[in-house]
Amino acid sequence: MVQTNPKSLVANIFNAFGATRERDFGTSWAVQLLVQSINTALIAAAIVALSEVLARGTIVDVVEYMTSSSRPGLVAVGITFLILVFADAIFGKAYQSALFVAPLALLPAFFSGQKQLFLSDPLFPSDLLFGRQIMQLLPAMVAAEPMKAVALAAGSLVFCVGFVALIWKSRKIFPRLNLTGRGLRLALSFPLLAGFISLMDPMAFSAIRDRLNIVPMMWDQKENYRHNGFLLAFIFNVPMATISAPAGYSNVAITDLQTDLLPASFFSGRQADVIVVMSESLWDPTKMSSIRYSADPMPTIRAAQSGQVFSPEFGGMTANVEFEALTGFSNAFLPYGSIPYQQYIRRPVPSLATFFESKGYVTKAFHPFQGWFWNRTNVYQSLGFREFHSEENMPAMDKRGIFASDESLTRYIINEADNTEEPFFFFAVTLQGHGPYERNRYVKNSIKVDAPTLSDANANALATYSQGVKEADQSLKALMDWAKKRRRETIIVVFGDHLPPLHTVYTESGYMANVVATRKASVETMKREHETPLVVWSSERGVQKDIGSVSPSQLPYYIVRMAGYRHPYYTGMLGRVAERYSVIDRHQLIGRNNKAEADWALSGRVDPLIRDYRLLQHDVMFGEGYGMQNFFPEQANRLQAEPSS
Repeated sequence: MVQTNPKSLVANIFNAFGATRERDFGTSWAVQLLVQSINTALIAAAIVALSEVLARGTIVDVVEYMTSSSRPGLVAVGITFLILVFADAIFGKAYQSALFVAPLALLPAFFSGQKQLFLSDPLFPSDLLFGRQIMQLLPAMVAAEPMKAVALAAGSLVFCVGFVALIWKSRKIFPRLNLTGRGLRLALSFPLLAGFISLMDPMAFSAIRDRLNIVPMMWDQKENYRHNGFLLAFIFNVPMATISAPAGYSNVAITDLQTDLLPASFFSGRQADVIVVMSESLWDPTKMSSIRYSADPMPTIRAAQSGQVFSPEFGGMTANVEFEALTGFSNAFLPYGSIPYQQYIRRPVPSLATFFESKGYVTKAFHPFQGWFWNRTNVYQSLGFREFHSEENMPAMDKRGIFASDESLTRYIINEADNTEEPFFFFAVTLQGHGPYERNRYVKNSIKVDAPTLSDANANALATYSQGVKEADQSLKALMDWAKKRRRETIIVVFGDHLPPLHTVYTESGYMANVVATRKASVETMKREHETPLVVWSSERGVQKDIGSVSPSQLPYYIVRMAGYRHPYYTGMLGRVAERYSVIDRHQLIGRNNKAEADWALSGRVDPLIRDYRLLQHDVMFGEGYGMQNFFPEQANRLQAEPSS
């Protein structure tokens, strides 16, 4: 008996789709085109369904998404089908496009699902701008979850090998398309894809898009991704980098904005030195009432606490909090999911650095990591800092795990201050508190955690985090003790950028219902899941009490005011906002009376004060700068002094 070699697994896979058996239906090219179209549609449906499972992390809503007449699941399948057909025409072989389109759809969907586990938000196109950051943090992730890291590495290797094998095998397996077949595919797919792209501007109304039940919900990205599906919602967010002017923006509207009666130069201030420290993931872990600690991990911060910062982020996205704290501008006026440091700061923008520089201060920024991270080297230059001290030009520092210790950074800041004769404005971003919180980051955890509801792994992670809080607290104490001995007044501001990514510690302790914070909830819940400690302290006047819960964008108001200055924007515009509102969030405004105005941007009745705030921010960041001279005279002088390019 003559034996034949068994078919390869790859060939069997393609046989399942009918790729090599289409001759069974006859030799007519029309019949083969029909069969190939059916097979391609099935592949498109499989790609969309699997992408939804990966992005959602569950199959619960996928069936409804794919079948409901009120959801655009079938539209997504149709678009994917057209993309496959178009790519097949380019490649010249049926089905070959699936080898490229499927990974391009499924991998981002997988990463979106993973991102939601840690940061609550889905994947945005802008996230692709900082893939280098993720790679840089891989050592810490590996140390925290070594087995998962090994599995991921092995899976990635298998995927790459399998992908190459599929490409190699497909050369002989996929049916070749003749010129007629390729022409028909292009004639069908290209006009329809072009028409679809024209519908995907989320800022423009489209009756056809509405009939297809595709509804851009840029104000609520979770619902945007849930309703439209990962692929369509991701496409909606591609134009995010393009900012449209708010309604009513004009020269007249900006020049008519209220300004202070007295010029800012009338108030000379006290020439106090200012040190602002944004402490990575600083939060009060004792808020979890089901857990007991052997000692208070933050006694210094608690004694000097002025209020809380209401962070617009959770577990990450430090740069967005930093943007607000340095500029006094708000993320609430920018597209959901955007990262100003990565996308929008491409020209000189006024900040606390430019303000204090105009008063004769030396301005320096400090961060013991690489300067490209979050694009800080370029951003700090645009914000007007005279110097940026990063890992590249700082001496080697003691480490906690792979991160520079707060103690070393504090010593470095003190040394820089001691060697600076002029008044100075220093802004520092710490690194030690960064997650994940591996068990052996510290030689010894001096804070013991009694957590009966937590698993051993989570109890260890919380102990590591709490030890980091203690060391951050000790660093603040060292900074305050040093400042008390100085001849010149020193103002110290310390705050946390967001809650730490403790994941299931929150749910096991009963502190939160989910492992990530909610984006829309009651004031009580939002504050519980977004507030971090805030210290505003002067070596001569002590703690500024009763600030309450404030957005990071309000911090410049308190900093400039405590330094004894008046400014048309930082104490003028922001001061008026602070009198009425404590929190400016994209989903709700929280007034001084703790009353919330939910979905304020969609109500059609925006407070004129918030409207003016938004108009001025757009004017300075993206517009013509009509209000620069009135609200940021120091920035106007800076721009005039710079040579034109």
